[in-house]
Amino acid sequence: MTDSTAEPVPGLFTLVLHTHLPWLAHHGRWPVGEEWLYQSWSAAYLPLVRVLRTLAAENRRHLVTLGVTPVVAAQLDDPYCLQGMHHWLANWQLRALEAASTRSAEPGASPASEPDALRRFGAREYAEAERELDEFDTLWRHGGSPVFRELLDGEVIELLGGPLAHPFQPLLNSRLREFALREGLADAGARFAHSPTGIWAPECAYAPGMEAGYAAAGVSHFMVDGPSLRGDTALGRPVGDSDVVAFGRDLQVSYRVWSPKSGYPGHAAYRDFHTYDHATGLKPARVTGRSVPSNAKAPYDFDRASAAVDVHVADFVETVRDRLTAESARIGRPAHVVAAFDTELFGHWWYEGPLWLERVLRALPAAGVRVGTLSDAITAGYVGAPVELPPSSWGSGKDWQVWSGEKVADLVRLNNEVVDTALSTVDKALAHRASLDAPTPRDFVADQILRETLLTVSSDWPFMVSKDSAADYARYRAHLHAHATREISAALAAGRRDQAQRLAEGWNRADGLFGALDARRLPGP
Repeated sequence: MTDSTAEPVPGLFTLVLHTHLPWLAHHGRWPVGEEWLYQSWSAAYLPLVRVLRTLAAENRRHLVTLGVTPVVAAQLDDPYCLQGMHHWLANWQLRALEAASTRSAEPGASPASEPDALRRFGAREYAEAERELDEFDTLWRHGGSPVFRELLDGEVIELLGGPLAHPFQPLLNSRLREFALREGLADAGARFAHSPTGIWAPECAYAPGMEAGYAAAGVSHFMVDGPSLRGDTALGRPVGDSDVVAFGRDLQVSYRVWSPKSGYPGHAAYRDFHTYDHATGLKPARVTGRSVPSNAKAPYDFDRASAAVDVHVADFVETVRDRLTAESARIGRPAHVVAAFDTELFGHWWYEGPLWLERVLRALPAAGVRVGTLSDAITAGYVGAPVELPPSSWGSGKDWQVWSGEKVADLVRLNNEVVDTALSTVDKALAHRASLDAPTPRDFVADQILRETLLTVSSDWPFMVSKDSAADYARYRAHLHAHATREISAALAAGRRDQAQRLAEGWNRADGLFGALDARRLPGP
């Protein structure tokens, strides 16, 4: 759809969203655990789909390049998670009803929790919860895959895949790295009936030579952070002597939205993420001011927030236009600008984020900015000369320190030990079965060993420890899955297959994601 009413600017703009959470089902509820999934689902995933469906109804296409990691896709399709999400939405509506019916304030409550303000806020929350319950019943009750498949069929989005369980690939054994990537791409193809050719490399992490593995797996493009390309992100760049293209996040544009010091979500009019009404668990306050304590926060005012969204949409559009114009002039040809964010920013962390997305995706074309996907960029020739990429990530320092530094040295050792144990055990188990005079059958025990190993090496655990964000939970999860791997492997290595089978079945009840994972496809040593 073309709706430009302004002088067109050269080049192409791409919005990339990275949707990821670790496997949370069956592993705690609050303050870290399933609640994290349900909050993100209700605040970010449902609103994002609503925005995309609304824009698709306006005949808008090629809007967003959307990364959905296999572990998120698994949870959005999981019957247990679907039931839990429905219960969570109903509970949200009940809490909103409680807020709308409040008659007195708790001692020391903020102005936002005063009865009149809370009643108004509760009525609005009740209506939102009712809308999401209706949407969930209509669109989501059979899982997220049909929802995203419809957007893919309609060419509203481009899908990015990724490796199973989101490992930090540069530090991962090459055999398991290849297995996780191939299985992850196959998982996406099975769920969405679309096999992604692009991936969001977990943590945008890269090590020299990884492009060869990408090419072998059928990956044509992947994301890195801007500094990996030394800030020159105006074109995608083939890596080394491969045809695999690396796209870099434009930090100047991306940080306009998501900067701790000056990003949009910190505006005084927006809903405050950190301030709760303790009686209902709702968030009825606005930011008010960066130095204003929680007990002094003003009540949330949607109309005030909506006006701020308009200001920030206009600012972002101007930023993109200026950046495309400047970069095109610098390189002497139309440039490509990529802004990339975690999907969960839009709604979960920044309540007004989905509204901003809807308005900005209308405003950009109206302002003469062409919007397209990463695949569109390749097709249209927004690709420059080959480049040699350094070891890098999008974490602190843009290197690997978050996942390999001193604070997580014990987890690095744990990962290496567990992977070695798992691969050795699985190799022996499969070799034994292959030696029998019959086709090698699927090995449930070997499958579960690899499943628990992949959960052990998830990049989330060292990230949470390095950032001191629920670090105890992260260490617990890493060691829990390591224990599961070792326990099943020890029984199998000792020849106690019946016991190994029972252990694998027990762990699978909590960690039964990636049902198509097949250890027989593990690359040989």
